[in-house]
Amino acid sequence: MLLWTGLGNPETGMSRNRHNVGFMAVDRIADRHGFSPWRKRFRGEIAEGMIGRHKVLLLKPMTYMNLSGESVQQAAAFYKLPADAITAFHDELDLEPGRIRVKRGGGAAGHNGLRSMDRMLGTKEYWRVRLGIGHPGSRERVTGHVLGDFSRTDREWLDPMLDTLADEAVLLADGKPELFMTRMAAQAGE
Repeated sequence: MLLWTGLGNPETGMSRNRHNVGFMAVDRIADRHGFSPWRKRFRGEIAEGMIGRHKVLLLKPMTYMNLSGESVQQAAAFYKLPADAITAFHDELDLEPGRIRVKRGGGAAGHNGLRSMDRMLGTKEYWRVRLGIGHPGSRERVTGHVLGDFSRTDREWLDPMLDTLADEAVLLADGKPELFMTRMAAQAGE
């Protein structure tokens, strides 16, 4: 089994925030692959399904970003999952909008959701799908940018990125992150 968690904040008014692009990613995967309806469990919402030949549990922690690791740790412990079976989908300031990178391990780079996961899982060796939201240009504008909603013009790259991510999710499940990134880059015109 694989545990894929989207990172975000649970308030309805935050659902279109750039910080919630992780929730948007797992929602799109669930829709595209016919997952079960979302239900409450592990201090979050879960949906279960198959991607290719892999059973995947999608998780949206409802603990707020800063405590995401509590929800992820509960699910991982319940299913006795090793770190390399866990993937976090999260917003990334240091990537241009619409760009995606996948890596295993690494630092939190100031991302409180990742920091919480590192602490609660006791390791950094889980997979990360970094979803580029771009940097606003100055440190003073970061909080407003991250907690701001995607604009109408952002939809031009956001929806195609999420669609392609959901379409190519089988490559992630099969352990082929390089091919996944290649397909994502082709969609983004890189």
